Amino acid sequence: MRNFFNEFKEFALKGNMIDIAIGVIIGTAFNKVVDALVKHVFLPPLSFLTDGVSFGESKFVLRDAVVQDGKTTLEEIAIGYGKFLEATIDFFIIALTVFMVVKVMNQLKNKAEDVKDKTVTTPKDIELLTKMTELMEKQNELLSNKKS
Repeated sequence: MRNFFNEFKEFALKGNMIDIAIGVIIGTAFNKVVDALVKHVFLPPLSFLTDGVSFGESKFVLRDAVVQDGKTTLEEIAIGYGKFLEATIDFFIIALTVFMVVKVMNQLKNKAEDVKDKTVTTPKDIELLTKMTELMEKQNELLSNKKS
């Protein structure tokens, strides 16, 4: 039993677990930003262009509600495509934003790993691997010259 708790402690305190937790927290906050962006920036102009149609409430009515003597005897049956449309817009905005963030991060990573680019400090492990590669290439060149 003690071994189990030690393994769990090692797992929980590893960097990966903390990275996942941070990712979830940032993802939750990011969701609020995207939600506000969609609802308050993108949907109002779309609503304006469609003569004030609110996408969230858009639906295709299959059967109207039947009201008799002030009581609803039959409920309305409708396909509410508006919420789906909003969710689809949310998805595309999130996908585009994540794509742009990953693209920028990859450019920064590639720039940091470029040994010849002196404007950014190259990580030590990349620098070491580059030096090792250069030395091996020189060694191979010397060996091939000796055989000739």
